[in-house]
Amino acid sequence: MLGDTDGAAEPSGPAAGLAQLTSREREIAELVAEGLTNQAVASRLCLSPRTVESHIARVYRKTGVPSRAALATLVARHTATAPGTPPPS
Repeated sequence: MLGDTDGAAEPSGPAAGLAQLTSREREIAELVAEGLTNQAVASRLCLSPRTVESHIARVYRKTGVPSRAALATLVARHTATAPGTPPPS
C-alpha cells in the first residue's frame, strides 16, 4: 500500500518539519530553544550572526512556526516525547 508505514503514525504539522531539519538546523533550533540570542549561537558555533539568521529562517519555514517562543515550545515538546530521551531530572 502506498505510504504504508507499518502502522506507525507519521508526524504532521510542525513536528514533521522538525524531522526535515538538517543536523545544523536542529542544533541551532535547540540552542534557540535554550534561549540563546543569534549572536550567542553564532559565537558558540563559530558562525556569523547572518548565517545563524539564515538557518533560523529555514527552520521557521520548515516547521511552520512564527517565532522563537513557538520554536522553543515545539523543540521542548519533541524532546519530551522523543523515544530514547531520558526523563528530566
